[in-house]
Amino acid sequence: MNKDRYQRGCETMVQLAGEQGKQALAGVKAFSPAFAQLIAETFGDIYTRPVLSLQQRELVTLSSLITQGAGENQLQFHFHAALHAGLTVEELIEVIMHCTAYAGFPRALSALQILQQMLADKEPSR
Repeated sequence: MNKDRYQRGCETMVQLAGEQGKQALAGVKAFSPAFAQLIAETFGDIYTRPVLSLQQRELVTLSSLITQGAGENQLQFHFHAALHAGLTVEELIEVIMHCTAYAGFPRALSALQILQQMLADKEPSR
């Protein structure tokens, strides 16, 4: 294992997603340490490159995930990461709307519902 790459990836995940990033990687690591290593190293390699900001990278990632019809876990993680990186809910909704033209209404609506549910889950109980 390349500890520098792995450590850089872990630190970037925590920087971007906070405790959720740490928990996500720990969940994978408990089942498959090798896969967790691959995720962390790749995440670090991609997300620490120069030129694009973390916000820009999350916009690209979300656009890709939405157009692929990615699963709920990936979209929730990256919606959370995008908010943590400083994007607003309005910007995330705009990304989803923009993707409608390329991915279609079913995928965009699914993404919107996932964002809506994630935000509802984050609200403190009344």
